Amino acid sequence: MKKITNHNGELSENYKEEDYQDLLHETIAVIESSRVQIAKQINTTIISSHWEIGRLLEERKLDSKHGDSVVKRLSADLKAKYPNMGLSPRNLWDMKRFYLRYYQEDEKLRQLVAVLPWGHNLLLINYDLSAEHTLFYANEVVSKGWSRNMLYLALKSEYHLSLQASERSNNFAFTMSNENAEYANEIFRSRYHLGFIDAVEPLKELDLERHLVNKITSFIMELGNGFSFIGNQHTLSFNNKEYHVDLLFFHRRLRSMVAIELKIGEFKPEYVGKMNFYLSLLDKLEKAPDENPSIGIILCANKEHLEVELALQDINKPIGVAEFQYLLPTNKLKEMITNEMKKRNEEKLE
Repeated sequence: MKKITNHNGELSENYKEEDYQDLLHETIAVIESSRVQIAKQINTTIISSHWEIGRLLEERKLDSKHGDSVVKRLSADLKAKYPNMGLSPRNLWDMKRFYLRYYQEDEKLRQLVAVLPWGHNLLLINYDLSAEHTLFYANEVVSKGWSRNMLYLALKSEYHLSLQASERSNNFAFTMSNENAEYANEIFRSRYHLGFIDAVEPLKELDLERHLVNKITSFIMELGNGFSFIGNQHTLSFNNKEYHVDLLFFHRRLRSMVAIELKIGEFKPEYVGKMNFYLSLLDKLEKAPDENPSIGIILCANKEHLEVELALQDINKPIGVAEFQYLLPTNKLKEMITNEMKKRNEEKLE
């Protein structure tokens, strides 16, 4: 047992080091949680003020033709009083655009954009999106903590259209209860975006796995809520042989282990047989009595839906096939960031 010293360096009562570390980590978690909540409150207040300024400009019928000089003067006076609030003429006009874009929308959408950072909101109003698609992107930002760059990349690649166009490639309806199958179809997608690994060119399977493990938090955020990471190259020992699952997770609500196999090329039917075998081993060796059967996801570069459908036809384990893609190569990402920095510097000079 390690003794802990007090602030004077004197020995205090006996206290296990691991207990102290637990106390330290839990205290840090409380502080970090409070800081996040404070940051959210500050951001909501800023967005609220931008909304109200936009409303004022609209109510006074100020537009680029008849109110340009007024807004320029307003900007100069406001910047003199609040130099760090980003009150350039362009930003003031953006506040009016923000108000006009959402003031007639339903309350759910207005409440959601109110918690987004201003930079994220500017991106959304710069794209000609329906209320439904705006709501989709806003939900992605909130639930997955997307940075402004990630949102930009998703908008640039028309992420919402690719999801809508994707056909469900799984056998969940035939291998799971109706309730679980419906929920699994909500959770698992037909396509995942791995732009957070900053890949410039296609990776080998082990390299892709290493990148995902190194950024496992980002990958879990892309997968969605409820996933806990168990490990990579998870070993299954049976009949004096060892088998290795690329990535293994547990989903809390489904009460199932989720095995993910990574394939850098196109889907091949034989991948299904291998995954089916792994799921049988997981259920035989590791599944707890109160857990549901394990689920397999084959993550590959591309797939042909009919081929997947045929491969899954006589399989009795729940398996899905999904595609992955990198949003933009690193050189394009750097170019985009450079352009964005130039635009911000220009705004500051106004």
